[in-house]
Amino acid sequence: MESFIQHRKGRTPRQIHRDVADLKDDELGRYGFTGRAAHFYRRNDPTSYRAVGDLTGLDRQTFDLTPTDQIDPAGEPLVMFYNDDCRISLSRRQDVAPFYTRNVDGDELLFVHEGTGQFETEFGRLPYRAGDYVYIPKGTTYRQIPDGPSLLLIIEATEEFRVPEGGVLGRFFPFDSSLVVVPEAEVFPDDGREEYEVRFRQREGATSIFYPFNPLDVEGWKGDNFAFTFNLEDYDVITSDTVHLPPTVHLFMQATGVYVMNFLPRPAEGRAGAERMPWYHRNVDFDEIAFYHGGNVFGIDMPPGLISHAPQGIHHGIPERARERSRRRFDVDERVEWQVISIDTRRRLTPTPAMFDSTPAVVAEEAQV
Repeated sequence: MESFIQHRKGRTPRQIHRDVADLKDDELGRYGFTGRAAHFYRRNDPTSYRAVGDLTGLDRQTFDLTPTDQIDPAGEPLVMFYNDDCRISLSRRQDVAPFYTRNVDGDELLFVHEGTGQFETEFGRLPYRAGDYVYIPKGTTYRQIPDGPSLLLIIEATEEFRVPEGGVLGRFFPFDSSLVVVPEAEVFPDDGREEYEVRFRQREGATSIFYPFNPLDVEGWKGDNFAFTFNLEDYDVITSDTVHLPPTVHLFMQATGVYVMNFLPRPAEGRAGAERMPWYHRNVDFDEIAFYHGGNVFGIDMPPGLISHAPQGIHHGIPERARERSRRRFDVDERVEWQVISIDTRRRLTPTPAMFDSTPAVVAEEAQV
């Protein structure tokens, strides 16, 4: 039962996530970081364990993965994780496809880790660059025109993506939605081929339809359902000088059972005793995906392109030596420069076999320092 009263038993700090001294701050929370919670103050690092089984999590360098769209223009992205609410895939396309795509099973939110190019859509042309989110509504016909090699993380939601409610911060934070880039209507001309294939992106089976004309022949459009791009540079980071804020503060978009968050460069907490690193937790109601876009944490580089999966119920968090470093350098480091895309899912995620092949991966401890 949720209550306004928070109990304290035994040796604890006076306030949350501050002045933990030699103890290890470990949260047992419900519904992500917004429900009831217990904070255990342990003697030992709760992530120091040996795990055996199918809920142990994994870390994989996406540059070691080879989607078929990387080596064949007619190829497809590689599905990495899935559940009933979403699929998380990787695209490394470097050549334009001979077909157009239409996702008939869900919205797509694509994050551009590397590369430039454009998307031709029924709404018009959308240029993209590193750090862009590209939103493609369910049922939209489009194709990607890369300038060269690109690496995109694709988050596909069964239900539609939407922006979070404004809440106490109002409608313009953590981002001003008027800064999205919306395409101008454009008719894309025929290129002389006899037929234009539109390949459905679907969870099961395979379907293509063929038009005798370019399907991107829209003279104009109006409405509030549209494709757009939004770059990380325009996202405002909510900060606190006195306490490390929970990940949910950094929510960007959400769908049923799927939450996408940005961890971006910000001033480090300045109050003496404040923990500057995320606390240990096991997020018992959500699986967590972290995709490392780049940056560094107190001078330690993040591994660009790494994707990490932490299943609900299993301890994870920044290694203890990184916490100790942040405390030693409290008077030296003034900023956290990380760039991480985080995806929380209400249902358990299943990794695909491609995530377990023999290609070496960066281990979690190195990735999280």
